[in-house]
Amino acid sequence: MPEIVPGRPEALKGSAAAAVLLMLFDEDEAAQILSRLEPDEVRQLGYAMYDVADVDPEEVNEALDHFVTKAKKRTTIGYGATRHIRGAMTKALGEERAETILARITPPTRSTQLEMLKWMDAKEIGTLIEMEHPQIMAIVLAHLEAPVAADVLQLLPAEYQEEIVYRIATLGPVSNEALDDLEQLLLRGPVKKQGAASQRGGTIEAAAIMNNVRKDNEQRIMKAVAKRDKMIAQTIEEEMFVFDNLIDMDDKNLGTLMRTVDSAALVVALKGVNDLLKAKIFSCMSARAAQAIADEIEERGPIRLAEVMDSQKLIIATARRMADAGTIMLGGKGNDFV
Repeated sequence: MPEIVPGRPEALKGSAAAAVLLMLFDEDEAAQILSRLEPDEVRQLGYAMYDVADVDPEEVNEALDHFVTKAKKRTTIGYGATRHIRGAMTKALGEERAETILARITPPTRSTQLEMLKWMDAKEIGTLIEMEHPQIMAIVLAHLEAPVAADVLQLLPAEYQEEIVYRIATLGPVSNEALDDLEQLLLRGPVKKQGAASQRGGTIEAAAIMNNVRKDNEQRIMKAVAKRDKMIAQTIEEEMFVFDNLIDMDDKNLGTLMRTVDSAALVVALKGVNDLLKAKIFSCMSARAAQAIADEIEERGPIRLAEVMDSQKLIIATARRMADAGTIMLGGKGNDFV
């Protein structure tokens, strides 16, 4: 059994092991690897490289062994991966949500200088676009991760925030020509050749951003969006809190909600729900009530997906009304206090 050095884990794993491997490459080789990583991954590896700068030979060997073991397990899994990933995502999330996720995670087929925005903080991005047209602001925010986009949104002039959210929610495909012009304007980059359209934005994107905005700003912005387009505002709100988000509620608030929900609607809403969420809901009910619901779910035959979704929306609408009345807290934005 290897000797355990105080203050150091038994074996280097994860980012520490990756950092050791990276330190073994020369600068050019390490640079090629780093250039393919995301900003957060580069930062994490950078910290790890300093931490492992004084590792001993035995730990280096352990890291190499770990790498070789994992490498040997690799097969031709990459063959047909795109089709497999898209199919799995669509089955798990539904077509619309899957497309939104895939738009973010699918490796780009076209290099875009807008990717440089990922390396900038919110203040830098806000300063960069604060004098631009709201449509440009909307396109830029739609290309950011939701938490960063929310920070940037709150740094922009308040009188533009509602319009920006509305434009994100109604943003259609943005042509690559338009993105080229935007890149040239924002980053002073060269104009690239023409190409196909890029799809970002939509109510799901807008909802993701609003989920990361402070509660007081969220209420102000959503009221303004509702005045402009009630249907868009309602759709954004529906995407902001869906049935799966019930798992984020604490037991007290979820219990209060469950006591107001019709048991027949709950039976339908829980049909096909993942076991973790089902267990969470049952834990907030009496053992007798939970068992009765579970038995009825088991007895019910197949239920149309549309009927399940309608029941879930009914329960979420109840939750939202109770939250607006101050009866419960939906959770999510843990930094909001009153």
